[in-house]
Amino acid sequence: MAVWANALIQGILLGGLYALFAAGLSLIFGIMRLVNLAHGDLIVLAAFIILTIATWLGLDPFAAMLAALPIMFVAGFALQHLLLNRTLGRDLLPPLLVTFGLSIIIENGLLELFSADSRRLHGGAIETTSFALGPDVAVGVVQLLTLASAVAVILALNVVFYRTALGRAFRATSDDLEIAQLMGIDHPRIFSLAMGLSFIVLTIAALYLGMHANFDPTIGPQRLLYAFEAVIVGGLGSFWGTLFGGIIIGIAQTIGAQLNPEWQILGGHVAFLAVLVFKPRGLFPRTTD
Repeated sequence: MAVWANALIQGILLGGLYALFAAGLSLIFGIMRLVNLAHGDLIVLAAFIILTIATWLGLDPFAAMLAALPIMFVAGFALQHLLLNRTLGRDLLPPLLVTFGLSIIIENGLLELFSADSRRLHGGAIETTSFALGPDVAVGVVQLLTLASAVAVILALNVVFYRTALGRAFRATSDDLEIAQLMGIDHPRIFSLAMGLSFIVLTIAALYLGMHANFDPTIGPQRLLYAFEAVIVGGLGSFWGTLFGGIIIGIAQTIGAQLNPEWQILGGHVAFLAVLVFKPRGLFPRTTD
């Protein structure tokens, strides 16, 4: 029983990481219906930026992440303002092609700069610190911080989206872009701010990606896949749904690994397909927020 309890707990904690991967993707899709195929590679890019800042300035990963946040916000704003806004329209293909190309550019650029060697963000003693919940059941501090950060990010996004003037502009452009334009909303600027906010979220995700395991320039597409699955399982455009979607994928993976170590990734994909069969719009679509 303790083994299965441990698998369940570890799955919930792992789901926090997947929710962080997915939160920025959910934000962008919910506001501008943009499927960002470069999202996973941008997370990896942010992890390398955190690593570089930590190495050059001698900072711990958390301080380096804080230093990277304004850099990534400006990068996200500029990317949307200078490039992606030009591709948005009724045709979904142009932004898909542009973000696919951006994914390839980021991956190959990182390979040139950092090689294919795997790296890790070292947080010191916190990486190995854990506390026992019972016999054979332990919780790592980093894993617990990851889940707590995911909940905090989702809560912050909900506050911004539903309790601020910026959030009202986000919702207005999402619900009816033409009416929002008639009301004087500068939608290119709103989209750029949304992308900047998405980059802040993915930078937080990058911190925990680098502290959980080794990373290299080629792992972006796999992170994108986990993010897509969490968003779709939770329900498109639903922030809390994204959190629960990530947890469901995480639990499915740890239970799959408990049954057979080779089934860990398969377990998450099976859970994703099962939700698609019975609830095509996801478990918590935005209309039920």
